[in-house]
Amino acid sequence: MTICFESPELAAATLREEKKMQTDADKLVSNEEFAVPENNAFGKSFRDYEADGERKDIVEQHYKLSHINQTYDFVKRMRDEYKKLDKAEMGIWECCELLNDVVDDSDPDLDEPQIQHLLQSAEAIRKDYPEEDWLHLTALIHDLGKILVLPKFGELPQWAVVGDTFPVGCAFDDSNVHHKYFKENPDFNNPSHNTKNGVYSEGCGLDNVLMSWGHDDYMYMVAKENGTTLPSAGLFIIRYHSFYPLHKYGAYTQLMNKEDKENMKWLKIFNKYDLYSKSKVLVDVEEVKPYYESLIAKYFPAKLNW
Repeated sequence: MTICFESPELAAATLREEKKMQTDADKLVSNEEFAVPENNAFGKSFRDYEADGERKDIVEQHYKLSHINQTYDFVKRMRDEYKKLDKAEMGIWECCELLNDVVDDSDPDLDEPQIQHLLQSAEAIRKDYPEEDWLHLTALIHDLGKILVLPKFGELPQWAVVGDTFPVGCAFDDSNVHHKYFKENPDFNNPSHNTKNGVYSEGCGLDNVLMSWGHDDYMYMVAKENGTTLPSAGLFIIRYHSFYPLHKYGAYTQLMNKEDKENMKWLKIFNKYDLYSKSKVLVDVEEVKPYYESLIAKYFPAKLNW
């Protein structure tokens, strides 16, 4: 991401801060303070898409629809439509409260309203890394794009909002969950879209890659276009936190550039808290709200275009 600075002094200060963040990331990768639970909220293994249970059929049907319909042309249309940011004007916390009405059909590990997931992950990170306030806020907002399922924001089907993400315009890697359903995607047999690099060049950088459309890309777009002062690592986490084929299985790494590889260290730190903090033990929203409102004021304008 290119950042324009108002003065050489500000540029130097920002570069020093980013170097400090990189050093901190190198140190924090080995952090073991967060106790990873053995089972999810349903007593099953995390991200087990084959385990029998009440969520299995819902989740599989979700991925079937996603893999059939998320084409290169579909993603381009969605990005063109939503980059207008003309759906609403509101603050970050207002958006958090809207998630009380959203449950993620792609998630095999939890069926609580999404605001609880945001606070659970943010509070877990805050406990272990108290000095990294930008990371606390990133955790709070990383899933706000799920408002796309609500009528005011287009009432998109869940397959176009949630679930693991993947590049379009190149071959669908075998590491994608329920990969078999990609065979019904029109791009699967398109010669310009079904090779390893497809329409991209090796090392082009993930900023130049179209990802399957959903809450990740939408929230990244909202944050960036509204002038957030979150560091590039925060924006990277927001856009790629659901890109499990990359950060869990190492797929698509040929498309990454140097900045992507540096930011990946922070995403790997974040991912543990995003995945394993899900619990039926709920956070007291009103108790933690003042802290997160202070971070919102630090890194975002009072009102954003959505």
